[in-house]
Amino acid sequence: MRHFFIALTRNPISLIGTAITTASAILIVTLFAIELFGFLGNPYIGILAYMILPGIFLFGLILIPIGIRRERRRSLQAEADGEAPARFPVIDLNRGRIRRWALTVVALTAVNVVILSVATYKGVEVMESTEFCGSTCHTVMQPERVAHERSPHSRVKCVECHIGPGADWFVKSKLSGAWQVVSVAFELYPTPIPTPVHDLRPARETCEQCHWPTKFVGDQLKVFTHYEENEASTEVKSVLLLRVGGIQGRDSHGIHWHVDPNNVVRYRSDASRETIYDVELTGPDGTVKTFRKDESPEGEEAGEWRTMDCVDCHNRPTHIYRTPEEEVDNALRLGHISRDLPYIRREGMRAIRQEYASHEEAREQIAATLNEYYRENHADVAQSSSELIAAASAVLGDLYATNVFPSMKVTWGTYPNHIGHQYYDGCFRCHDDEHVTEEGEAISQDCFTCHTLLAMEEEAPEILEELQP
Repeated sequence: MRHFFIALTRNPISLIGTAITTASAILIVTLFAIELFGFLGNPYIGILAYMILPGIFLFGLILIPIGIRRERRRSLQAEADGEAPARFPVIDLNRGRIRRWALTVVALTAVNVVILSVATYKGVEVMESTEFCGSTCHTVMQPERVAHERSPHSRVKCVECHIGPGADWFVKSKLSGAWQVVSVAFELYPTPIPTPVHDLRPARETCEQCHWPTKFVGDQLKVFTHYEENEASTEVKSVLLLRVGGIQGRDSHGIHWHVDPNNVVRYRSDASRETIYDVELTGPDGTVKTFRKDESPEGEEAGEWRTMDCVDCHNRPTHIYRTPEEEVDNALRLGHISRDLPYIRREGMRAIRQEYASHEEAREQIAATLNEYYRENHADVAQSSSELIAAASAVLGDLYATNVFPSMKVTWGTYPNHIGHQYYDGCFRCHDDEHVTEEGEAISQDCFTCHTLLAMEEEAPEILEELQP
């Protein structure tokens, strides 16, 4: 043991390597123990403990044999210059000193392997955490992190959708992540981040781990609440019976007809998938129909054929950016904005639609806009309901800050949602009566194909009264 430590400390390179390895090992074990007792919640601590420090630890280990080897060569050279020629060291385990030295090396190597194994495992765990994906790159990932936290999938880890199970996609994601680190470090990323992700894993390998189209069978009642831009911000409701469908293999119908394996739908579009050029349908009997839109580009300009997937309609299952109409209507419905304020829906929409340089400026200007309106047009309300105006201003500021990100050039409508067709083209990208076969058959825009309209912007829909217990 004494000779081993002499070998470590008799030259500066091994001494530095020993110091680095010892210090980093102590820090890794300490941080691991602290986390074990529940005192850590910051993703940067995990990055330090399981990614940066293990690299430093390994660097120190490499320095130790380099230093020993260098010192050994110097000793042999000095001996060669004197009397004896250079020779290889003899490891004789029959000698007690050599045996103790070898056992010490084996024991320390085993300890190092354990430390590096734990650090590697924890490093992968940290890299696959939602905190790492959303918080490490503040500016770039802030819009996606905020949208994820508000989504129905807020408790689902990013990697479960973006990577999924299996080693091949894990390796692909890490290779892709290496370039992402470089692009963030040198600010090479585009603003806003373009969508869709063209190399995203097929939904059947990720989404369908939880969601099976055949499990959503039948019709679903859907109620949309909207508020008019009059003085009372009158509440009106639209009621639809959605034909969700989902029966697979026999008399398939409804919305999920598109994902029945018996019906293979392919299409070509622009890079954003907002404009669909050609649609190809292969039916259960093998019959192929091609629907083309007038003046669609030809060849490479028309894009590559893509088999229709869940995400072609459910394109924002998690990172959902809502329209100002949706956000203000929802805030009114939940009572977060009081309808006792006259014209609050109209004025709220006017304030939230403006462009602001930052979230802080948005909150200040929205509050100033509402206060100015009520002071000039409803002085009595401005005086008696100042708290309601302040509350409405705060809510509108929050709604702006969760959908618009000036630093990334994300504004209202940057990321459209293809479910339905209330605010964006959605279904109408194909169902527009303009995609036609050579025989004149068109992809129908008939409303009753996917839903039945039971009430349209009525204050007291009769159907809802009938459904009341």
